[in-house]
Amino acid sequence: QVQLVESGGGLVQAGDSLRLSCVATGGTFSNYAMGWFRQGPGKEREFVAAVTRSGGSTDYADSVKGRFAISRDNAVNTVYLQMNSLKPEDTAVYYCAARVFYAGTYNARDYNYWGQGALVTVSS
Repeated sequence: QVQLVESGGGLVQAGDSLRLSCVATGGTFSNYAMGWFRQGPGKEREFVAAVTRSGGSTDYADSVKGRFAISRDNAVNTVYLQMNSLKPEDTAVYYCAARVFYAGTYNARDYNYWGQGALVTVSS
């Protein structure tokens, strides 16, 4: 059983940067593709980014491409989401998720484990 704990959320202004971290415990981290999802106020959960088990390949939602970067460090069981040029519409609870497969997907149902979420609020 894998436990995921996000950190790094907070209140920032539009244009600022923030980095989220997600630490995994209880499993072999390098066995999992990792993803970030978010759920804004009154919205459904949506895909943000994913990274393969090795970290060699990444994928992004169009809304964050060029502004966000996902990365992972298998030595410390952590996946990161670097968020730059933040916009008010990025305001959401951000969740990290683990999938028992080589690569992540856009579909939240394909992920096996979830963190509790980290709130990111971007003011205009």
